[in-house]
Amino acid sequence: MIKKLAAPLMLASAACVVAFSAPAPKHKILFFTKSSGFEHSVISWKNGQPSHAEKVLLELGEKNGWEFEFSKDGSKFSRDYLAQFDAVFFYTTGDLCSEGTDKQPPMTMEGKQALFDYVKSGKGFIGTHSASDTFHTDNESQKGPERYLNHGDKADAYVRFLGAEFIKHGKQQDAKNTVTDPKFPGFEKVGATYGFMEEWYSLKDFTPDIHVLSVIDAPAMEGKEYERPAYPSTWARKEGNGRVWYTAMGHREDVWTNPTFQEILIGGVKWALGDVQADVYPNLAETAPGAMTNPPYVAPPPPKPAKTEAAPAK
Repeated sequence: MIKKLAAPLMLASAACVVAFSAPAPKHKILFFTKSSGFEHSVISWKNGQPSHAEKVLLELGEKNGWEFEFSKDGSKFSRDYLAQFDAVFFYTTGDLCSEGTDKQPPMTMEGKQALFDYVKSGKGFIGTHSASDTFHTDNESQKGPERYLNHGDKADAYVRFLGAEFIKHGKQQDAKNTVTDPKFPGFEKVGATYGFMEEWYSLKDFTPDIHVLSVIDAPAMEGKEYERPAYPSTWARKEGNGRVWYTAMGHREDVWTNPTFQEILIGGVKWALGDVQADVYPNLAETAPGAMTNPPYVAPPPPKPAKTEAAPAK
């Protein structure tokens, strides 16, 4: 009788071991890189091959249990399409509801709303660098002094969702960023400050409920674009039951392989996925009280007169 019972028990025990040792399913993330405006080289496909940023993400995905889908096709955005992903990651430019520069299929307005609804339902959103150069309020990226205005609640819905909007950038330079929440995932080992050569965005129209993770020392930087008080460069915020995380970093190829950037990015992705927790209470007023003061408008130089060919000698 004991022998008869032993075999089933051993099989049950083995089944439990297999069940408990099975690898956890990978999180699926959509990395969306449509460029209706300027296309950055780090997300540009060459001969059908993954971009530089995508190659880095594939490596990080292997280490962290993330599976990526890479796409520039905005027409796919819908409730059903987005439902297969645990998070959506933007490195985009311009009005994604227009074909624009890269001639990739645009989103519909319904697709744009589907993104907001998707995140509000409890999913994650990650944005790097030019995700803030996307869906400009009143198409201001094509205008002059207007692009330096704050619109508050009247800003484009995407701007309010992301947390801010890109104005301009100056020359690439090494700038100091001060960490304002060293307990947030990804910042635990960064230290009090960090910085490296990068194309640093000057941003405006910060959503009041963002939880600032680092601020950039704009007054110490070169260029009219940074003649302003310190302002946020990385932050997180809740959107309904979902999570939004953004960093202005990510222009240069060597930034994508920089250990500090990767540490910060990994922490942000994990938080957006809901794998790690953090308190993202609003702290804009405390961490960057002058953030809503924008840099001065500088009119572009007048176009150079066209060259005229010299008259032939007689």
